[in-house]
Order: sequence, then C-alpha cells, then structure tokens
Amino acid sequence: MAAPHYVRLKSRSIIHSDRIHSRDIAFHFDIFANFPGIYEVMPSSNLFIRKLESFHPLSREEKDVLERYSRPLREVPAKRDIIREGEKPDCVFIIISGFACRYKLVESDKRQIMAFMLPGDTCDFNAFILKRMDHSIATLSRCQVLELSKEAILEMTKQPAIARALWWANLVDEATLREWIVNIGRRPAEQRLGHLLCETLVRLETVGLVKDNTYTLPLTQSDLADTLGITVVHANRMLTSLRDRGLIDIDARNLIIKDAGRLKVFSGFDPNYLHLGDGSESE
Repeated sequence: MAAPHYVRLKSRSIIHSDRIHSRDIAFHFDIFANFPGIYEVMPSSNLFIRKLESFHPLSREEKDVLERYSRPLREVPAKRDIIREGEKPDCVFIIISGFACRYKLVESDKRQIMAFMLPGDTCDFNAFILKRMDHSIATLSRCQVLELSKEAILEMTKQPAIARALWWANLVDEATLREWIVNIGRRPAEQRLGHLLCETLVRLETVGLVKDNTYTLPLTQSDLADTLGITVVHANRMLTSLRDRGLIDIDARNLIIKDAGRLKVFSGFDPNYLHLGDGSESE
C-alpha cells in the first residue's frame, strides 16, 4: 500500500487521504474507526481525573480544582493534527475521549507513530515550556480535547497531590516509550501486535473503558502498521494469526481479548512499566 498522503486544510489541520484497499477492511478496522464505541459511554469530563487518580489519591477539593478546568472541550475530527512539529505549543492538550497519537514524518510521507494518547491522557505535560514542537500530535479517531493554558497548569500544580499525579503520568509516558522501543526493536511482529493490544487493554481498564476484556480500537490497519514498523499487509496477517490462535476476535467495532492471560504470556507483556498504583504505594 502506498504511504499515506496528507493534505493541508488549514494552518493546524490535516486529513489522512490514503486510498482504501480491500485488505484494509478485513477485521472491520477501517469500518469502525470513526464511530462511537465503548470509550464514549462514560462521562467524558471525569476521565482526566480517573487517570490521575490511578497515580495518586485525590481529595474532593483537588477533584473540584480539576473539574473547574475541565471545560470547554474542543471537538476534533479523526485524522487531524492537534499540533504540528515546528509549531510553538501554548497549552497542554488532554485527550478526554477518542484515540490520538504522537508521530513523525520521514521523507515527507512515511509516518512513525511513537505513542498512543488514550482517554484521560496528557499530551506532553511540560510542552508549553518549549519554543517549538519536535513531533506532531494527531487524532486517530474523533476526539474531545481539553486545552489547558500554562496559567491553568501552574494553578493546578499548587495542589501537591495533583502535581504528584501529573509527575507520575509523565514518568509513565517515558517508561511506555522505552517499552515501545524494545517492542519494535526486539519482538517479532506478531508479539509486537499482541503486546500493543495488551497494553491498550490495561490502559483503558484504568479509566473504566473495558468490559469483559473487550474495548473499542478505532484504528485502521495503516495506523497499526505505522505503529509497529511493518507493512499494512503484514499487519493484516498478524491480526489473522492472533485470531487463528484463539487469542483475539473482532465483533463489529470492538476488539475482544479472548484469553488475556495467554496473550500476555505469548507477547511477553508485563505491565510493571505502567506503574499502576505505584504513586500511592510510595507514600
């Protein structure tokens, strides 16, 4: 499949205009990529708080501070840049619903996705101190995005528990990037994919967006290929292989982990790098 072609629409938006091939819809990934799913059934305004609470307990007063800054939300369509490499960041972006990613383009048209931002995630907590972005952040599905000004961040972090939770979130982002480097550099493609699906399962469970090991995965096979460093054809084969092994299935818009324990062992997945609960345990 040809590399994705990006067409500039405005100063801060792009559209993903790669041609759809029959292999891109084998498991319905392209069909459900822009539709609502499990991740939209919960109150979106609470997901940022839910995520921070997974790192550090928050009092009612601290939650009220976060709620005060949880509006307004910006609706961003799928396949749009939130901010581009080279632009000056003047705020911090929080993904409230949907999937977004960090990426870089090589030779103008080859994309490498370096991180997923899931509901509740902060996109570069300290980005506002930079003169310019060294990577781009884009939506993979339709997203609700919260924009926090430098002043809002500084005000929020006057609360020690909020500051601690944000520090933990930043440390986990760095640990996750290290794990992705290992995943791409040393694991075979099938285990890379399995590891990514396990990580997404655990991260979405943290904010309550998984039911019976099932979650919405609003990605195209091109997105998976650009994340795992493989071709679209190979991504399709790896999905087929995991399904044939009885580890996953696809039902309409949802990914089903049929045997989470087996998939974790098969993929070498150990969630210790996500440091779940470590923030509160270190008191």
